[in-house]
Amino acid sequence: MNQTHLLTNSRMKYSRLIGALYLLGFIVYGTGFALISSVIKVPDYLSTISVHKTILALGAFMMMLTLFTDVWRAILFYPILENHSKRTALIYLSAQIISVVFMNIGVLCLLMIVPLGQHTLATGEANPDWANAIGSLLTQANSMAYQIGQMSLAIGSGILWLLAYRVRLVPKFFAVWGIAGYVIYLVGTGAEVFGIHIGLFLSIPGGLFEIVLPFWLFIRGFNKEAYGTNE
Repeated sequence: MNQTHLLTNSRMKYSRLIGALYLLGFIVYGTGFALISSVIKVPDYLSTISVHKTILALGAFMMMLTLFTDVWRAILFYPILENHSKRTALIYLSAQIISVVFMNIGVLCLLMIVPLGQHTLATGEANPDWANAIGSLLTQANSMAYQIGQMSLAIGSGILWLLAYRVRLVPKFFAVWGIAGYVIYLVGTGAEVFGIHIGLFLSIPGGLFEIVLPFWLFIRGFNKEAYGTNE
C-alpha cells in the first residue's frame, strides 16, 4: 500500500506529535540534568551521596527518557522522510539511536557515583583522593558520552533539515535555521570533545530552533504537498 496514501489524513497529528516530542525531550533531559547537577556540583558530594541518591536516581531516569522522546520522534519522521529519501530517513533514525545510546551510557556512569559514595563511607575514609578521582572520571565520562551522542544528533538532524529545505517540508526560513543551527552545534560538540569549552554558547541557535519549531508544527504543521497530501 502506498505510504503517501496512508499518511493523507494524518498530517496535523504527526506534526503535533513530533513537535510535542521535541519539547518533551528538551524538558525531561534538562530537568534531569539540573537535578543531578544539584547533587554532584557541591563540594564533597561523595560524602552526602547516600542522602541525595533519590534525587540523583530521579534525574538519571528523566535523562534516560530521551530514549523514548528522541527515538520515537525519529520513528514518526521516518515515513514522512521516506516519501522523499529513504536514505535520509535511515540516516536520521540511525543517528538518533546512536545519540541516545551514548547519552544513556553517560547516565549510567553518573549512576555509578551512588555505589562509589556508599563504598567510600563504608571505608571510613574522609573524602579520599582515590574516590574523588573516580567520581571526577565518571562525570567526565558522562560529558564525553553526551558530546559524542550530540555529534551524532547534529549530523543526522542537519541532513534531515537539508532534505526538508529541498522538498519544502517546512518554510525555508525554518529549514535554513535548522541546518545552520545543527552545523554550528556540531562544531561546538566537536570542540568540547577536544577540551575547548564553547559548546554551550554554540548550542543556542539549535536550541532555540528546537523550542520555536514545535509551535509552528502545532499551529500549521508540515507543508501539505511535501508531506504527501493535498487535503
